[in-house]
Amino acid sequence: MSKRDDLIVKYVADIKDKFGESPNMDLLTKVTIGLGPSIYNLDASKVSGADEKELETVKNNYLIKKLGLSDSPQLMDAIKSVVEKYGSSNKNKHRAVVYYMLCKHFDKESVYK
Repeated sequence: MSKRDDLIVKYVADIKDKFGESPNMDLLTKVTIGLGPSIYNLDASKVSGADEKELETVKNNYLIKKLGLSDSPQLMDAIKSVVEKYGSSNKNKHRAVVYYMLCKHFDKESVYK
């Protein structure tokens, strides 16, 4: 298996364990590929749920720029909801999992078709 495949296996485990869902493998793979080389960088591959600046980056760069959503309080509410479900004490929130869950939350799978 490739390094990316190994990471996707970790992401699948997190989605099952933390969110109680079976992931759409096609979508998860596309979200992961969309993150490019950042998934291999220890810092860039994670989302810090306690860092407001980080959450703003997720909102602006992913939800608004990538998914094409309009800025509104619902965006930050959704991010915080995903972070909370992931577990506030969990320091290893994988960016690909957070983005995948947000994509599903806003029903924006079509962006990755």
